[in-house]
Amino acid sequence: MLTRQRKQHILSVLRRDGNVVAKSLSEELALSEDTIRRDLRELAAEGLLQRVHGGALPVARAEADFAGRLQLATAEKVAIGRAAARLVRPGQVVLIDGGTTAVQMARHLPAGLRATVVTHSPSVAVELAGHAGIEVVLIGGRLFRHSMVAVGAAAMDAISRIHADTCFLGVTGVHAEAGLTTGDVEEAAIKRALMAAAAETVVLASSEKIGAASAWVIQPVSAATTLLVSPEAPAAALAPLRKAGLAILRSDGG
Repeated sequence: MLTRQRKQHILSVLRRDGNVVAKSLSEELALSEDTIRRDLRELAAEGLLQRVHGGALPVARAEADFAGRLQLATAEKVAIGRAAARLVRPGQVVLIDGGTTAVQMARHLPAGLRATVVTHSPSVAVELAGHAGIEVVLIGGRLFRHSMVAVGAAAMDAISRIHADTCFLGVTGVHAEAGLTTGDVEEAAIKRALMAAAAETVVLASSEKIGAASAWVIQPVSAATTLLVSPEAPAAALAPLRKAGLAILRSDGG
C-alpha cells in the first residue's frame, strides 16, 4: 500500500470510528507500528488529526481564530447560548469564559435579570454593557488575540480570588478519554483556574467539538458538572461522555 493510500485509509478509519489505534491499524495492514506512527505524525503536521497516546483523534476544528469561529456552527451556538443564559439565577455570581458561544450567552441573558458576571473576555463584557441589571467584573491581563481573552499572571491572580456559583466554560474539544481540551497552553491554564473558582462548571459545546481533541488538556470531563449541547449533537458521540460521569443537557434549538 502506497503512503498516500495508507493516509487515506487512516483518515477513513478516523471518520468511521472516531479514533485510530496505531497497534490495531498496524495489525490490520500488516505494517510496523513505526510506519503507522510516522503516518500519524505527518497527518498531524498537516492539521488533519490530533495525535494522542497510542493513536489519534479527530482534530478540533474550533481552533480557528475568533473571527473564523464566528462563522462556525452559528445556529447551534445561538441555541446553546440561549439555553445557557436561562441557567443563570437572580443574585448569582457567574464566570463566563471567552468565545463565540459565550458571546451568545451574554446576548441572551434576560433583560430583568440581576446578577454578577465575571469574565476575562472583553467581547462578553461589551455585550453586557447595556444590561442595567448585570454587574460586570472584567478580568484584565495580556490579551490573547486568537480568542480575544485575557491570559497571564494578572488574570490568574484575579480569578484565584473569586468564589462563583457557576462557570460557563468554552472548549475546543470534548472527549471521554482525552478530556476537555483547547489549543493554547496559557488558555488551558486560565480555563482550569475558572473551573476551580466555581462551585460547578457547565461546558458549552457545539457538535463539531464532541469527540474531538486539541493539544492542551484543561481537565478530565468528569471535572465538569454539565455538558450543554444542541439537538444536533450525535447521541453516539455523547454516550461515552455520559458514561464518564458528565451530565448532558440539550438546548431546545429554538
